[in-house]
Amino acid sequence: MPRHADDRSATRAPARLSREAIVAAAIGLADRDGLAGLSMRRLAQHLGVDAMSIYYHLRDKDTLLAAMVDAVAAEIEVDGETEAAAVGGGGTGVGGEAAAGSGPAGAGAPGPWTDQLRALIMRARRTMLRHPWAARVLEARDTPTPAVLRHIERVLAVLRGGGCSVNLSHHALHLLGSRILGFSQDLFDDSPNTPATEAETAAQAAAWAESMPHIAELAVAVSHSGALGGCDDEDEFAFALDLLIEGLDRRRLAEQG
Repeated sequence: MPRHADDRSATRAPARLSREAIVAAAIGLADRDGLAGLSMRRLAQHLGVDAMSIYYHLRDKDTLLAAMVDAVAAEIEVDGETEAAAVGGGGTGVGGEAAAGSGPAGAGAPGPWTDQLRALIMRARRTMLRHPWAARVLEARDTPTPAVLRHIERVLAVLRGGGCSVNLSHHALHLLGSRILGFSQDLFDDSPNTPATEAETAAQAAAWAESMPHIAELAVAVSHSGALGGCDDEDEFAFALDLLIEGLDRRRLAEQG
């Protein structure tokens, strides 16, 4: 049975091994081989240590996965600080606009809050694209990690700084859902392990043509090769995000009379 990180009887892990080093190595393996290629045994082999040394720091694979997605979410903040440093400045403008670097960890880009929110979410998406496996782990989690909470705080800072009420900001979190973290949760997982060929797609569409003509039309017309699963490609993600932000801004203006 694996030893817990707080087990006083656990064998002391090698001094060169740290929780951060283990998590970084695990992220590297998952980036390269996907989650299917990540196991505690394989991670230990990659690090050149005994598996018990990993259990000294991380009690099980679920704990490891939580630490991995927390580290990935923290990259969004690091990217934001880099961008804020590049543009410089600070302070708040007028008409619901704030300068780059305002809010927690440089919450947004120059200009209206809508541009800031879009930039923040697209920054999260760039992070997810670097680590495609992370979206699936985040989907499966019931509670947010500390870095995810900090990211949500930045989103709320942009919304409130742009003049959205507490109530509208609450609605916005539900409306945006997983898009806050840079990916979309589709109704169905329509990204098979082996993509269908054109001939297979045409045959399926022909089978549906009489009874479900609109689904058949859609099957032929659209692609399901999104980078983070299903139809979650860049165009679809940006289209939905822009539409949602535009709607939020209209509702903000309506609330203000």
